[in-house]
Amino acid sequence: MNGNIGRVNSDATIKVVDVSKWYGSVVAVNDVSFDVGPGITGLLGPNGAGKTTLLHLIAGLAGCSRGEITMLGEPVRDNPDLYRRVGFMPEHESIYDFYTGRQLVEFSAKLNKLSPVKDYVDRAVSIVGLEEAQNRKMGTYSRGMKQRMRLAATLVHDPQVIILDEPLNGTDPRQRIEFQDVMERLADEGRAILISSHILEEVETLASRILLMISGKLAAAGDFRAIRAKLDEQAYKVRVVVDSPRRMASAIVGMEDVDTVSVSEDGSLIVYSRNVAALQVSLAGLARDNSVRLMRVEPLDDSLESLFEYVVEA
Repeated sequence: MNGNIGRVNSDATIKVVDVSKWYGSVVAVNDVSFDVGPGITGLLGPNGAGKTTLLHLIAGLAGCSRGEITMLGEPVRDNPDLYRRVGFMPEHESIYDFYTGRQLVEFSAKLNKLSPVKDYVDRAVSIVGLEEAQNRKMGTYSRGMKQRMRLAATLVHDPQVIILDEPLNGTDPRQRIEFQDVMERLADEGRAILISSHILEEVETLASRILLMISGKLAAAGDFRAIRAKLDEQAYKVRVVVDSPRRMASAIVGMEDVDTVSVSEDGSLIVYSRNVAALQVSLAGLARDNSVRLMRVEPLDDSLESLFEYVVEA
């Protein structure tokens, strides 16, 4: 598989051309080419696929070992003027728990030399819907609230390009819907948004176009529906945790798009399904109808990796 899968459009907001990144003998990104235009693009792949390295290259935080990346027609490396037009939210970022949410956003505004600070901060906090919690210390926030306030700090300078690394980690279903609403509003304003995730269902709800990475390579790129159709030819592996596993297994095995159900040693169910989205929607009602307490539904990463390998081989 080579770097010709993703088209490179001369009018694209982000252009990645024949890019590789290696650390000694370890190749993290291998001959990747694609473009990103206005709207929401998902960068999908299992943990260790090279997504974070690639985002750091695009954001100008690291240099390419080979190849070229441009954004808004300019090189991304050592370009402070360009960075004022880009919002980057890393996956892992320490924050001071004694800061209030508003103070975090104010700090970002001051780093970007914005004035008047109050107006920019008010707007960013309003975008993520945390006005009522903005003066609370971040140590009192849930994981999802911290992610949303970090997003406000990322957006405070009104960037044209937004790059988010695993932004939905720790969020609950309601917060994910709120996040999707925010992203869609920003995309409708003509911004280019690149979001990474290792969860297929997260990307499906957000992005119409995806970049599929496996082992540092671009396995596929394009319309989500076409790629999802390829993935749906294989079964997903999902863990289901309930208080009555055998009763729930008997109910699940009769569902359409379920290939097999087994009970693991720890009592959780391992379900292979060709339609995880439909499975997740149906499980709550199925548990209720069978007087079973449903505690967790968890797509497993190793299943995703096998799916990506299948796409590469195909």
